[in-house]
Amino acid sequence: MLSKACFSSATDEWETPKHLFQALKEEFDLELDVCATPANAKCPDYFTKEEDGLMQDWKGRRCWMNPPYGRAIVPWIRKAYNEAKKGAIVVCLLPARTDTAWWQDLVSCARQVRFIRGRVKFGGGETSAPFPSAIVVFEDPDRRPFFHRVSYVKYQPKKA
Repeated sequence: MLSKACFSSATDEWETPKHLFQALKEEFDLELDVCATPANAKCPDYFTKEEDGLMQDWKGRRCWMNPPYGRAIVPWIRKAYNEAKKGAIVVCLLPARTDTAWWQDLVSCARQVRFIRGRVKFGGGETSAPFPSAIVVFEDPDRRPFFHRVSYVKYQPKKA
């Protein structure tokens, strides 16, 4: 049976699966989790809700962002886009809501969009999410020649 929280706005916080984050941490050398709790932070350096990552400077940092979902997501994506223009690299786990204005206006400007095959099973969840997800990478287009890459990937836990 699917959790009612998956189909409601009972929560806007979805913990990143460890195996998915680990692959991205290794690829991008991530150092700062910009919206975390002490219990779910993925990097040693992180901002909590009380520290308000939206008000912090991310310039020059290699950031991980799994923002609150729902209406609260828009300022986080706008912040990631703007911080990338100032030199940050921001790797995001986002719901793939391609029909929304925020996706069309902001995610379309990302350096990379990686649609995740299948549905993500967020930490603590009993079932997979009822929505598709994507890894979105915002990076300063002036760092190197701009390219926009869209791909499909499957992040799976490593077998023991």
